[in-house]
Amino acid sequence: MILQSGARVAIAGAGAFGSATALILSRLGFVVTVFDPAAPGENASGVAAGMLAPAAEAVFDKVSRGHLAVLRRARERWTTFAEGLGVSIDRGGVAVEGDADFLAEVEAALVEAGARFERTPGGLFSDEDWRLDARQALAALRQAAIAAGATFDPRGVAAFADGQARLDDGAVLAFDALVVATGGGGRSLAPELAALTPIKGQILRLETSMAAGPVLRGKGVYIAPGPRPAVGATMEAGRDDREPDPAVAEPLRVAAERLRPELAGARAVIEVGVRASTVDGLPLVGPSRVAGVVLAAGARRNGWLLAPLVADMVAAYLTDADPGEDAAAFDPQRFEG
Repeated sequence: MILQSGARVAIAGAGAFGSATALILSRLGFVVTVFDPAAPGENASGVAAGMLAPAAEAVFDKVSRGHLAVLRRARERWTTFAEGLGVSIDRGGVAVEGDADFLAEVEAALVEAGARFERTPGGLFSDEDWRLDARQALAALRQAAIAAGATFDPRGVAAFADGQARLDDGAVLAFDALVVATGGGGRSLAPELAALTPIKGQILRLETSMAAGPVLRGKGVYIAPGPRPAVGATMEAGRDDREPDPAVAEPLRVAAERLRPELAGARAVIEVGVRASTVDGLPLVGPSRVAGVVLAAGARRNGWLLAPLVADMVAAYLTDADPGEDAAAFDPQRFEG
């Protein structure tokens, strides 16, 4: 696909992938409209703890074992991507604490993954992992994209064919291309999305402050410090509802209080987001078999980490440029046949 500056591009989804892509494409001179019926921030990207954490993902998410190199490349994109956006990146790293058996298991996984780490009196530490404030970053991306010329529309895209997008209110609008960045939704827009499994994730936001420092990882839990510490996160494969489930979220609280007893009794609010994943844990990025459609979906737990990399790849596909060394690993057709 070769589009020139001034081409009309629709983006379905205003999460991390969709918003980052809107900014990149608008800066390239495309006429971009982002469609999302959800209120700003009311999606998985807004609920997330904002982890830019290649080491932790390669260790604590077994599906992501072996992906450290690509996750590192994605993290490095944030160094330049965040410039001028007002997005603050916390490079405080990750500290792992727990009993001797747990620490031995994590250390072996860090070694296997090839991550940098050191032993500390309290456990293990790696400086590989960063994080950001997800809701603040979403707002900053939206503002920057609008300043660059993008439009955000509170409708959804129901179908796309022959250069026309049919919206959920029945309106039909002409576009030169559609970027599908809907997370786990929008399956009718491209057949490749059948490879995605929805994952319901619940996270606790504690109504108490916690001094700044590295993200804490323990057995079955992480704690991201701050004014409202994030305690996460559940992963319930096959579920796409957004109803809070206290029984499922309660083990997070128990594990967090085991790590930091001073958090006991703090009021907690459950926030729910629905993500999607492929079986190999990497997203679908690239042209669909549907003419004019480019996919950017299936981020699993790494929507924020991968966002600048994925946005650059989408721009490359639309302009017939080189999408980079991760194109084959993200190929939307890799599961077919």
